[in-house]
Amino acid sequence: MKTTFLAFFLFVFSNPSITEIRKLYVAVLSSESNAKEFAAKLHEVGKEDNKTLVAYKGASLAILSKLEKKASDKSKKFKEGSSLIEYAVANEPNSIEIRMIRLSVQENVPKIVNYRGNKKEDKKFLLDHYKEQSSALKTYIGDFITQSKSFTAAEKQSIK
Repeated sequence: MKTTFLAFFLFVFSNPSITEIRKLYVAVLSSESNAKEFAAKLHEVGKEDNKTLVAYKGASLAILSKLEKKASDKSKKFKEGSSLIEYAVANEPNSIEIRMIRLSVQENVPKIVNYRGNKKEDKKFLLDHYKEQSSALKTYIGDFITQSKSFTAAEKQSIK
């Protein structure tokens, strides 16, 4: 009985909720403290966890890479983050939220990083599958699309 309770306790309190992470992700680029808080919430997430959380963890590492002082540290952290995002996409290629995460990272990295190759594919995926989503996910993805620089005005209008 104690073992079952402990396992339940660890499961419930070790991973943040998707809802909580979505709220933090929206504000992650607005300040260094937001980026650090976001990364801290995802620190314990591993590859065996929910793949959407894995993708968010990858995004957090990519964002934190900007804060590193040395170029080698920036590169190492970014590669770790992008590999987690790619792992999540490979494991759940039909997840619109994971595709949105990858697109949001790819549209915000400098060209020199060379992590921009899936922008058209992910953009198309978001537009093609947007209407199939729950209302909460439509709102979240819709907010991303309307502020994204990857979508045209007509594409932004098409989701309304």
